[in-house]
Amino acid sequence: MNNNNDDVCPNPISAGSLIISNTDTIRSFLTTAGEDTRLSKHLRRTASSLSEQPSIPYKSLRSLWSALDPSNRPHLITLLSRSQFIFPSPKPREKSEELKARLKKLEEAAERNAYAELVKDIAPKKGADEPFSSYKDQLGFGLHVVVTMFTGYLVGYAAFRALFGHSPVMNAAGGIFGLVCAMLVETLLFIIRASEQDRRSNSSTSSKLKKSQ
Repeated sequence: MNNNNDDVCPNPISAGSLIISNTDTIRSFLTTAGEDTRLSKHLRRTASSLSEQPSIPYKSLRSLWSALDPSNRPHLITLLSRSQFIFPSPKPREKSEELKARLKKLEEAAERNAYAELVKDIAPKKGADEPFSSYKDQLGFGLHVVVTMFTGYLVGYAAFRALFGHSPVMNAAGGIFGLVCAMLVETLLFIIRASEQDRRSNSSTSSKLKKSQ
């Protein structure tokens, strides 16, 4: 039964979790232990195998040291004097697909911000130079047009009523005429405002280009 156990030699490196470097002193001790017939065949095989390794488990070395006669073994401190602990490198963590996608989005956003910062002195500001760039501006302009048209209709209706009396057809025609006139006036004012904003934008861009040159 003991002979069967002696024939089994487990992997010495996996025998312990604490790993130390193999020095000349330890290698000499392991070689001597591998030739010591007073040790079991299993321990001799373990000692011979460990003597060829660049690093060995401390637990296996301690087992061999304890199995030897105290008079035939060196002090444990002397045996370990020049040895160093070896810590295994941690496995690099793999990035998940979700994390990769998020990092890609952050990288793209950083590139866009860097580009915007680079051309901020040349490119026109959004919203400042464009008419009706916000929902509030659009709603305000729409209400203004409705009020202007309604006012033009009332003015035309009242004017034609004063001229032609209480004729419903002429009064309605006067209201429609006033509405159309109000629309034309509002359109003309809008064109003037848009042209003025374009002129200011072009002038600002030209001055910035001159400064950058």
